[in-house]
Amino acid sequence: MAEAWSSVAPGIWSCVFGTPESFTPRSVLQIEPSWDALRRMGGTPFPFDASFVHMERVGTRLALRLPLGPDEPVFGLGLQFLRLNHRGRTRYLRVNSDPLHDTGETHAPVPFYVGGSGYAVLFDTARIVTLHIASAVRQSDAGHWVEAVLAAPGVEVFVFGGPTPLQAVQRYNLLSGGGFLPPRWGLGFWHRTPKDDSADEVIREALEYRNRDFPCDVIGLEPGWQSAAYPCSFEWSRERFPDPQAFVRFLQAAGFTVNLWEHPWVSRKAPIHAALAPLSGSHTVWGGLAPDWSLPGPQAIIAQQHIHEHLNLGIGGYKLDECDGGELKGEGWMFPAHATFPSGQDGEQMRQVYGLLLQKHTAEMFWRRNRRTYGLVRASGAWAAPLPFALYTDLYDPRQYVRAICNAGFSGLLFTAEVRHATTPQEWVRRTQLACLSAVGMLDAWASGTKPWTFPEVEPAFRQAVELRMRLLPYLYTAFARYHFDGIPPLRPMALEPNAGAARLADDQYMLGPDLLVAPLFAGETERTVQLPAGYWYAFETGVRYSGDHPVTIAAPDRAILLAREGAIIPLGPPLRRSPRAGDHVPLEIRHYGATPGHTRLYDDDGETLDFERGAFRWIDLEVDVRGEGSRLGRIQQGPTVGGLVYEPIEWHFLG
Repeated sequence: MAEAWSSVAPGIWSCVFGTPESFTPRSVLQIEPSWDALRRMGGTPFPFDASFVHMERVGTRLALRLPLGPDEPVFGLGLQFLRLNHRGRTRYLRVNSDPLHDTGETHAPVPFYVGGSGYAVLFDTARIVTLHIASAVRQSDAGHWVEAVLAAPGVEVFVFGGPTPLQAVQRYNLLSGGGFLPPRWGLGFWHRTPKDDSADEVIREALEYRNRDFPCDVIGLEPGWQSAAYPCSFEWSRERFPDPQAFVRFLQAAGFTVNLWEHPWVSRKAPIHAALAPLSGSHTVWGGLAPDWSLPGPQAIIAQQHIHEHLNLGIGGYKLDECDGGELKGEGWMFPAHATFPSGQDGEQMRQVYGLLLQKHTAEMFWRRNRRTYGLVRASGAWAAPLPFALYTDLYDPRQYVRAICNAGFSGLLFTAEVRHATTPQEWVRRTQLACLSAVGMLDAWASGTKPWTFPEVEPAFRQAVELRMRLLPYLYTAFARYHFDGIPPLRPMALEPNAGAARLADDQYMLGPDLLVAPLFAGETERTVQLPAGYWYAFETGVRYSGDHPVTIAAPDRAILLAREGAIIPLGPPLRRSPRAGDHVPLEIRHYGATPGHTRLYDDDGETLDFERGAFRWIDLEVDVRGEGSRLGRIQQGPTVGGLVYEPIEWHFLG
């Protein structure tokens, strides 16, 4: 079938098998690829022999067989918690809230796999895909195949060339439209208040952050802010929040952005219920309507209500909960597969893309106002890189959290390792350190009521973890800019690291931005083994040097293990109590590690609007020369601010 593959962009090909359905993740998201960035990447040869790709029909199923190298690891498949390499496994990629049965079901399953030899494959369908990854061995061969099976008349398959796994993932993210760039405040620290708190209680809790001199950018409200929440009214509870506008304005004046919890199921108590009833699915969820988000009518009705009741007050984003189903837990908060929707889709199709639709149309409310947003979501899927949301879960195993961070990086997804509660002071610290080095640094106290000062004996260590995140803001913001412009995941697994060597299969450490390696420790640990890629690596704070390409044991009794690669230049800000705003004067510390010259770029824009998409941004060049006897000289070229930050004063520090 080699002649059937057509070029989509340099290094990307597609092939149509059968007659694909028109309702797919790519069609509902109406993707506009980052064509210029794809062209800059240039081409690469087709990564495997296309003549070995076979299609067959088995009853109502379409089965595709693609070649796989002997012993080749297979990565990706969305937000997976239990393993990194899926070779030898069968994966049933259905959206579901319980991912702990090692079946492939999860909050964000993506029929996208990354071959360890340097390519990726995506099946663009709203149907459930089952992948047999060298796990369905035919009588006639040794089983070096990926077999994809779905109940559909056809499917379009995309192949992304490398030649490295990272480049294949970049091409996928760029064909998706490039990764999103959050507002600068979104990368600060978040706190979610107890679920039934009143306006006065929320304000008291928020002000404790200021009174105790703790950083915090976002205050999240849980279900109790609504007059009805299971299902939702989307209206303020006048008992707990008698003056929502004054409440939001007060928090804004104190430097906080407000985030609202909701799920998509519409209560009979909601004023928009009657208008949405004929535009919703045949089955309810928790007795609430399931709007057909693929139609313009429901989009307009919900947007009008949200803009009037929320955005006009200054709400900065949403937590989109429980849009992922719960059958494996026996709770069943999802419409069934045989449900019907006014658009003509059935329950299987709608379930697979519901989280994508929620994200897209929620974000568009902000984009139409030239505002960026950053939120949380419980379900996602393919092509999601441009959507400004991070995934979260009700699971709470920190080791699974790290594996989820790794796996999300393969598939254009982000995951937050939030901290909710702890049984010991040390567990509290370790969880916080991990959360502050994930996509959203967040304390979620909706059920536990925990505070940063819940364990006074380790409050300094908690503060240190949160302040580290604030110091890293210039570096993190730049990493997300590279996600947008170049498709490079801001948090990525070691398998995407060039020259990773034996570290590529590590699922308990990951890269943060281009040059920092995060190796989390867990409760009870004061040291751990880290798998280092080739080259020299340096302790972030002290500059202690470690030789790479083999495992090393590092002691870290109270800090997170954070390592910088040889030659890295890391821009750092001060540990501010909230993220800086456009026009602020911000001190900048620039660190260089090792004896190798370095060059990097620091990204800057206004941090709030979409003007960067129209060219209102700048790249600040940072460079270090190494001279005789190891002396180092740092140079910075800033250029005009384009409405962003004013970096001054600037100090260079040389470590290692």
